[in-house]
Amino acid sequence: MKKIGNLIKISALLVLFSFIAFKVSAQQPQIKKRIAVFVFEDKTDKSWRWWNNKGVGDGVSDMLTTALVKSGNYRVMERAEIDRILNEQDFGQSGRVTQQSAAKIGQVLGVEIAVIGSVSEFGYKKGETGGAIKGLGIGVSNQQAVVGVDVRMVNTNTGEIITAENVRKKKSAKGLKLRTNKLAFKDRKDFDESLVGKAAREAIEDVVSMIDNSANNIPWQAKVITEKGGIVFINSGEADGLKVGDVFAVYSKGEDLIDPDTGISLGSVDTKIGEIKITDASVGNGKASKCSIVQGSGFAKGNFVRMK
Repeated sequence: MKKIGNLIKISALLVLFSFIAFKVSAQQPQIKKRIAVFVFEDKTDKSWRWWNNKGVGDGVSDMLTTALVKSGNYRVMERAEIDRILNEQDFGQSGRVTQQSAAKIGQVLGVEIAVIGSVSEFGYKKGETGGAIKGLGIGVSNQQAVVGVDVRMVNTNTGEIITAENVRKKKSAKGLKLRTNKLAFKDRKDFDESLVGKAAREAIEDVVSMIDNSANNIPWQAKVITEKGGIVFINSGEADGLKVGDVFAVYSKGEDLIDPDTGISLGSVDTKIGEIKITDASVGNGKASKCSIVQGSGFAKGNFVRMK
């Protein structure tokens, strides 16, 4: 009887935990963070070329962008839009995006996360294994590909680096006809099948894991586009995971709190002015939403939209 009683208690606890998890899930919609991947700085010898004639920095950032899109966990900003803002902000001449400029451009783009970085290693090393093939006198080559990437993840709302990592991957192979002087690839398949391509792929997988592990430390935020006749439009929709019935708090921006030593924003003293409920999350191909006002007034362009 005692065992039966314990089983009943355990079952009751499991039901309770399931209910709590369901309730929390219902209250907190699973929203995709918006992210921008900037072109990585190329710190290698710059001799390598992608099949589309892009340099290593371009290629690695493109690989990361593709991997983030395939993960389905983020709304990834298109490269053309990033380049447009870069040119408008006159950052295109330097070819280098800093922590501060990434945060500024990220705010213009409306993303919460900016990823910047550099490629420090990209290439092959070759050696002899020692000994020779019997009857031929030919040494067996030992080829190793090395890819090193330095990555920083920036909270665009504060300009703070949330996490930084150095990822270094190696892939090795042995054979008689290993090519070490191949500095360009004829197509995507040619790259994927190369040792350096496999090392790059593993490096990108580690970077995506790093982003996944740190993304929750950056709060989701959208903005009010406009308010017309009691209807509020915001710049986030079903493409970010929002759905009809979701309720959010709206804040008016207050004074920026700037650290006097570092110059980094520590946030702002914002004022809650009301709440809105999504009535249509498909506006602008799912990149915007139409909302009704649950409570409050004075909604205006640029107001912050956040989780309740």
